[in-house]
Amino acid sequence: MRFGVLPPTEILLSFTQPASFADRHIGVTTPDDIATMLDTLGYADLDALVDAAVPADIRMSGTLDLPAARREEEILADLRALASKNVLKTQMIGQGFSDTHTPPVIRRNVLESPAWYTAYTPYQPEISQGRLEALLNFQTMVADLTGLHVANASMLDESSSAAEAVLLMRRAGKAPATARVVVDANVFPQTIAVIEGRAEALDFAVEVADLTSGLPEGEIFGVVLQQPGNDGTVREQSELIAAAHERGAMVTVIADLLSLTLITPPGEQGADVAVGNTQRFGVPLFFGGPHAAYLAIRAGLERSLPGRLVGVSKDSAGDQAYRLTLQTREQHIRREKATSNICTAQALLAITASMYAVYHGPTGLRAIAERTHAHARTIANGLSAAGITLAGPAFFDTVVATVPGRAADIVDAACAAGVNLRLIDADTVGVSTDETTTQAHVDVVLAAFGAGAGSAPATPGEYAFAGGLVRTSEYLTHPIFNSMRSETQMLRYLRRLADRDLALDRTMIPLGSCTMKLNSTAEMESISWPEFAGIHPYVPEDQSRGWRELIADLERRLVEITGYAGLSLQPNSGAQGEYAGLLAIRGYHRANGEEQRTVCLIPASAHGTNAASAVLAGMRVIVVKNTETGTIDLDDLRTKIDANRDELAAIMITYPSTYGLYDVDVREVCDLVHAAGGQVYIDGANMNALVGLAQPGKFGGDVSHLNLHKTFAIPHGGGGPGVGPIGVAEHLLPFLPNDPTGTYAVSEGVPVVATLFGSAGVLPISYAYIAMMGADGLTRATRTALLSANFIAARLTEHFPVLFTGAAGLVAHECILDLRELTAQSGVTAEDVAKRLIDFGFHAPTLAFPVAGTLMVEPTESEDLGEIERFIEAMITIRGEIDAIIAGRIGLDASPLRHAPHTARAVVSDSWDREYTREQAAYAVPALRSDKYFPPVGRIDGAFGDRNLVCSCPAPEAFEN
Repeated sequence: MRFGVLPPTEILLSFTQPASFADRHIGVTTPDDIATMLDTLGYADLDALVDAAVPADIRMSGTLDLPAARREEEILADLRALASKNVLKTQMIGQGFSDTHTPPVIRRNVLESPAWYTAYTPYQPEISQGRLEALLNFQTMVADLTGLHVANASMLDESSSAAEAVLLMRRAGKAPATARVVVDANVFPQTIAVIEGRAEALDFAVEVADLTSGLPEGEIFGVVLQQPGNDGTVREQSELIAAAHERGAMVTVIADLLSLTLITPPGEQGADVAVGNTQRFGVPLFFGGPHAAYLAIRAGLERSLPGRLVGVSKDSAGDQAYRLTLQTREQHIRREKATSNICTAQALLAITASMYAVYHGPTGLRAIAERTHAHARTIANGLSAAGITLAGPAFFDTVVATVPGRAADIVDAACAAGVNLRLIDADTVGVSTDETTTQAHVDVVLAAFGAGAGSAPATPGEYAFAGGLVRTSEYLTHPIFNSMRSETQMLRYLRRLADRDLALDRTMIPLGSCTMKLNSTAEMESISWPEFAGIHPYVPEDQSRGWRELIADLERRLVEITGYAGLSLQPNSGAQGEYAGLLAIRGYHRANGEEQRTVCLIPASAHGTNAASAVLAGMRVIVVKNTETGTIDLDDLRTKIDANRDELAAIMITYPSTYGLYDVDVREVCDLVHAAGGQVYIDGANMNALVGLAQPGKFGGDVSHLNLHKTFAIPHGGGGPGVGPIGVAEHLLPFLPNDPTGTYAVSEGVPVVATLFGSAGVLPISYAYIAMMGADGLTRATRTALLSANFIAARLTEHFPVLFTGAAGLVAHECILDLRELTAQSGVTAEDVAKRLIDFGFHAPTLAFPVAGTLMVEPTESEDLGEIERFIEAMITIRGEIDAIIAGRIGLDASPLRHAPHTARAVVSDSWDREYTREQAAYAVPALRSDKYFPPVGRIDGAFGDRNLVCSCPAPEAFEN
């Protein structure tokens, strides 16, 4: 045999046995690496490890019944075939969703860039400065356009944002508990449905009323208006707002952000709150989502604001730096005292929208709005000339026409010509223009109405609303919105921000409970295809057959994986899934005449959103103790059940638990609750440790939500998009979320959570992941996740004790490293270790959750042994630095742990007076010499940012030093 030439049989094998997708997805694949890890753990093979770790009585008896795994090229062909079944037309349906042009430089370098979509929520701000700046741009953009004091860093969607605003008005106002909220009848129907669902769960009244003639009598705590309204009309609202204030009520205005470049903003009309969608700022339609909504407030409401808020602080060198501010408002801290369960927001889409504003600037946005409005005026003029009655003379982009008995024929005619209009009822048609509208589209619309094509285009700069409503104030005056005019500038700005971050494309993110795993390119590729991205959520069903086929197939696969009877993909985050699942339980009890069942038992170890979601679902939370070994305290559980037997609605348990344990008595917990008439909610956030091994629907669960952005490979995106579908047992099927359009209503009185299919736009990611992994690949991923977590636990336990272990001293897919004793000896905190890890090029594990003073580590199945060993080396090196403090060789305040992270500026400074070397600061292990990440800022002073609240872009002079 010649050197370097394979014999024919080996050549044949190399071509007939290509690596599977599972081989690419799973990091630990070679027999040698697996053997090395198993030897460390003392197991002969992976089967033996899994058998020892996972309780036998929850294990599946067979394998998942899923189609054979597809290769990357096959799944892309499958997705092309599905996409081709969608009919792509010009979308002029409106109703809160508008077509838009995503600037290619933003699409390719944000939406399609792993530097942005694989990032985690910016809880470690020193390595999140890029995305924090982008989100601060978003806040500034929203605050400027709405004319309000401050905006948060995005919400999930417009409808739930409006519901959150109602809750804000209720808790921040001074009206009596019996007061109601009044919602204008001209608000979009899907938003009214979501508000009514929230109100029903929390037992307060909603009155939907025509407010054109003023407010109704009686006590009110809030008013919800929309500008432009459901019928497209634009009205002067300042008098109505003033009247509400005189009655002691607060006012929320749902405002179209693009229209606010031309129309007097809500803040200038006196509104307390503004909410809305930013979708038309460069974010595709995505068949209904994900889209970043916004929520802006007047001064004085900052601590009542739900969601995340980016603020400006300073670092250890006194330089300006960004961070999430006022975090004590967040649900994960408030738990059962939470006023919101917002967890995952739509950060990636908010960043996209903010960059759209940076790219176009105030002049460009106004030009887009002028053109959009001019096209709507041309349509209105043509219809009026043909004698067709319009909803009103004042509008921005939506014209609603009354055509007795002709609506369906007109919509069909426009559809045949390639344009979708809104069929409101048999006599009414809505037409909405947008950035993509052309004169040709206008001609098609007029022809469909029989109004004749070729109407003279309206002149931009003239308005179809009163002069008093024309905006005169400036907006987007900050230099960032007025300096990025060339693509070169924009490209470099996006690259500069990405380089200031540390995302999964550069390093392992070993976060427990968050499953930061590979988001493969093949999974991501299809979501921006026009045939998927360009479909309006309210198109006729025959135009979305590809979407519906994909969604139905994904539902079937998730049902098989979870063991439930059915599933809803509507919830657009894990916390929304919790909320929807609890509403299903609540609806079931009410249908059985047991409305008194409102108690929800939640173990102390539960996710913070569990308690928050239970409160929002109208339940009373009672905490169940955990034992010293981390399991649910069965004695305390029995006591709590006995004390609340007639009122028990449910128990929410996370499995495996947030302590990283497979509780061996989970079936007994379920049986005890069921025997008392309660339901079992199994939080599926840790499904990554169950897929292919056990099914929650088969070992006691009645309902579970899944985090598709965790277990099923949708990327985290810096805090969204997320999808939190719920799987339910047979008896809960009638209580799955309703369709907001009323077309596919499931059960009378069941609330709506979001659009029918929620964040449908990212579902092809999970579809592709499951299809390419197949049953064997999914099971292998779970087994590998257990192997990697136990390997890390075994290697680090002598340096950082593992807090909880289960059967045979093993953990599930994550482990908790306990630093409390080391903190007592040295003063070094878990936060110090988290910041020092940045110097090694690592994102920190989960800090101080679920136990204060600890770090929770989850390597996932995607990390290879080399990267795992690099993390272990970093942790052992840090332990050595802690030992040096304990031994008195260096003081805590003088140590690299307390000064971490180290910026390049600090390391190259002419003055270095620290008691450790520059090399130890920056290159503590040899590998860092060839691949070094320097954080852009030093450790950030969180307290300073909270005391000095700045939540919009600071002037450039602030960064001069």
